Amino acid sequence: MSNIQVKKLRLLSVLCSIIVLTSCAGKNYFPSGNVQKGLASWYGPDFHGKLTSNKEIYNMHALTAAHKTLPFGTYVRVTNLNNGKSVVVRINDRGPFVKGRIIDLSYSAAKKLGMDITGVAPVKIKVLEKYSPKKSSQKFSIQVGSFSSKKNAKILKKKLQKNYSDVYISKLKTPYSAYYRVRIKARSVKSAEKIAKKLMNQGYKANILEEH
Repeated sequence: MSNIQVKKLRLLSVLCSIIVLTSCAGKNYFPSGNVQKGLASWYGPDFHGKLTSNKEIYNMHALTAAHKTLPFGTYVRVTNLNNGKSVVVRINDRGPFVKGRIIDLSYSAAKKLGMDITGVAPVKIKVLEKYSPKKSSQKFSIQVGSFSSKKNAKILKKKLQKNYSDVYISKLKTPYSAYYRVRIKARSVKSAEKIAKKLMNQGYKANILEEH
């Protein structure tokens, strides 16, 4: 084989590697890819009829679930590793907030997996990419304060703008009053966590929110 042919093969190999890496970039929902393993739990009557994190009304009889990081609207196949049963659910809430647990299922989903009695079970989560939004579509902000007075919100906004960019006021109107919420936009969840930590060290209250 000539030197030219060898060089061509090497170049082809490099190009193939770049194509593979590019096709994979941005598609991993978890550090290890699109599959996650851990413990699942479920929540039901105490939350039925209440607002979820994406502002839907929680229905314990629907096939939905709460996850800490997956974008709202993501569809995942959850498989119970104890019995092999599986169910497809849509992410519409945040949680679980118990160490070691990776997903909080609706009662109906837990029942289909045969874990409604045990309460907790080891599972495998697989993201159904075809039906789910991209992870990069997530947008985050940090809420620093909420006021009924627009003037007070403007004062805090002006103060924060000395050290932070993308500070804005979000108005929430209810049947009884209006609230002016002072927030800071973040590029990613890691950036949001960094900003929130800095704010709390400065004595502010900081809540990370996913915008939708």
